[in-house]
Amino acid sequence: MTRHLLASLCALCLLACGGGKPVARQDEQPTGPDFSADSALAFCQAQCDFGPRVMNSAAHDRCAAWIADAFGRYGCEVQLQHATLSGYDGTPLRATNIIATRRSTDAAAAGARPHLLVCAHYDSRPWADNDPDPANHRSPVMAANDGASGVAVMLELARLLQQADSARADVTFVCFDAEDWGTPQWADSDGGTDTWALGAQHWARTYAAAADSAAANGGGTPADSFDYGILLDMVGGQGATFYQEVHSLHYAPAVVRRVWQAAAAVGYSGMFPTEQGGMVTDDHVPVNQLAGIPCIDIVPCYPDCEASSFGPTWHTVSDDMQHLDKTTLKAVGQTLVQLIY
Repeated sequence: MTRHLLASLCALCLLACGGGKPVARQDEQPTGPDFSADSALAFCQAQCDFGPRVMNSAAHDRCAAWIADAFGRYGCEVQLQHATLSGYDGTPLRATNIIATRRSTDAAAAGARPHLLVCAHYDSRPWADNDPDPANHRSPVMAANDGASGVAVMLELARLLQQADSARADVTFVCFDAEDWGTPQWADSDGGTDTWALGAQHWARTYAAAADSAAANGGGTPADSFDYGILLDMVGGQGATFYQEVHSLHYAPAVVRRVWQAAAAVGYSGMFPTEQGGMVTDDHVPVNQLAGIPCIDIVPCYPDCEASSFGPTWHTVSDDMQHLDKTTLKAVGQTLVQLIY
């Protein structure tokens, strides 16, 4: 669904080297529990059962409550961040960012555990403005992939963390709202890139303000900061390949290397090629620019797809359960397990 400035494949050669954590181990071996693609697919279905989760709709609000309750059932500390945001056309959007934290009890890693931010958006695109049939351009998108898939992977990770509480990291999951209300293609003006990722912009500004306040009062606690972040967007589509996104390489090259090394360690290097993909305007941009957290985007790139470099179902009525692939969910989920454990 999102990100919406065009991804021009293999454009802009930005530096792919750099120091900083996390450091990839070339001899890395698989670790952690098995990520269940069947469970993740069921989480996708549960979200889609509410219907399109368009801002200001009953389906959106019911799904938000369900997501928050699910993270709570899996032992996470859940916070709801409410805000009224302004859409591209001035529409007031009743937004709720869902923040769920799971802290490891692994004594061996106590005092040295990194704190990971894993995030995705959960709202649905209100308009299928990239659909091949113009009659669908004002129809809502079910958003099985562009929305539900990222949340589903996070929920399955939370479930695993509850069952196998030996993670080597603390994890905060953030479900961003109001990501996909960006200016539709049929609007009179494009409105700029700031019309996208509204929930992430709000979260990042709030985080930055809290960090500034903590610094002014003698510093915050480790729970107040993140070592790095990973955004999951459209991580369940058929035939997906995850090239290295340009903003990610610019802001967090060490994180890119670490994640792609983890994918290789669990056998998915073919779906995570080391070639550069496009530049994507997505939730990770305000996380980097406003919150100052090095954050990358795991987002697909389809270089040979005429409909969109995000794949044939992007912002169409075909973004439904029938076009999801458990292999894609498994590849992304197992890669995250490798990082967390």
